[in-house]
Amino acid sequence: MNHRIKATTPGKKPVAIKRDAPVAPQWPSYQGNSQFVGTSPSGRVTVYVDPSLGAPALQNAQDLVNDADRVATANDGIFGTTGGPVSVIVFALGGATDGTGGADHMGCDYVNGAAIEVDASFGNSMRVSALFEAELSECSMNGNLCGESTGEALSRWCAMVVGNNALSDFATAPTWFQDGAPDFVDQTDNTDQNADSTGCGMAFISWLISQGHTLEQIAPTMVNLGDSGTLAQLYANLTSDSASNAWTNFQNAIQSLPNGITSDDPFGGLAQPTQMSHLSPQTAELVGRVFAAIIGDITAGRQPEHIAASVRAAMLPASRHKIAGVCAPGSKRLLPPGKTRRSSKTA
Repeated sequence: MNHRIKATTPGKKPVAIKRDAPVAPQWPSYQGNSQFVGTSPSGRVTVYVDPSLGAPALQNAQDLVNDADRVATANDGIFGTTGGPVSVIVFALGGATDGTGGADHMGCDYVNGAAIEVDASFGNSMRVSALFEAELSECSMNGNLCGESTGEALSRWCAMVVGNNALSDFATAPTWFQDGAPDFVDQTDNTDQNADSTGCGMAFISWLISQGHTLEQIAPTMVNLGDSGTLAQLYANLTSDSASNAWTNFQNAIQSLPNGITSDDPFGGLAQPTQMSHLSPQTAELVGRVFAAIIGDITAGRQPEHIAASVRAAMLPASRHKIAGVCAPGSKRLLPPGKTRRSSKTA
C-alpha cells in the first residue's frame, strides 16, 4: 500500500517448525537467507523469515503460519473468489521491525504477486497478518486496479477489516482531509503512492459501508469496474443513483461529521452491524462456523482481538472460483503516509 496474536510465554523461545524446507521464491527486494518456518494447514501459505532477526521475528513468522488460513479465508469471502498459493517472507523491510516498513509484492494477481514481503513487527504479530492481507487482497483483484488509487484504498480496507485495524498508523484519510479534500471520487489517480487519493478512497468506502453496502459487495464491484473505474461509478452501481451525485452526497456526509476526518474509518464502517446482514445469521451453518471459530480460538488461548477477527472471517460468504487475471509485474509497496521508500535487500 492494524488484533493481537498471543505472544509466546516470556522466557520460552519459539521453536522452528520442522518440515522439509521448500525452495524460497525470488522476493521483490529481499536477498538474504530465507529460513523456512512452515506452511499453513491448508497448504496455501508458505512462510519464511530472516533468521538474523532472532526470536522476535521467528515468533512473527510462526504466528503468521497459524493465522494465514484465517486471513486467506476471510480474503476469499471479501472478493468471492478462491485465491492461489503464496509465499511470505518476514524481515526488516525498510530497516524497520515495528511493521512500519510495510509490505510489498510484484503484482495484483497470483502469478506475479505470489511472493510477498512483510515487515516484522516485534511483539505484535497481528500487524504482520494485516500487512499480509494488504498484499494478498491485491492478488485477488484479478489483475485489475494495479497501481491505482482505488486499488490501494481497497487493499487497505481489506487489511483494516481482516487485521482489525492493526495498521491504524497507516491512515491516509486525515491527510486527504487536511489537504483540502480534493475530488478523487470523479477521477481515479493512476498511482498507489498518493496519500490524498488513497485517503479519499478510504473515507469514501467508510461512507459506503456506513450506508449499508458491505465490503463483500464493494470489492467485486471495484474489481469489475477495472483500472479506469471511479468511486463515483462504484457509488452508482451500488445505489442505482446517478454517479454525478456521488461527490456532492459524500461531501454533505463529511460536513455532518462532528470532528471531521481523523481516521481511515470516519463513518464507523467497521462497527456497522449491517456489514454482514445479508448472510442470514439465523442459519445453522453460520452459527456453527461462528461457534467453531470462537471455541477454537479460546482453546488455543488467543487474545480477544484475534477471536473477533476469526468471527468476522467465519461470517464472510463462501468464495467462488474465478479464473485469475495477470497484471504487469512491478513493486506494489505499502507504506504509512510520509514514509519514504527504502530498499532493504539484505539482512
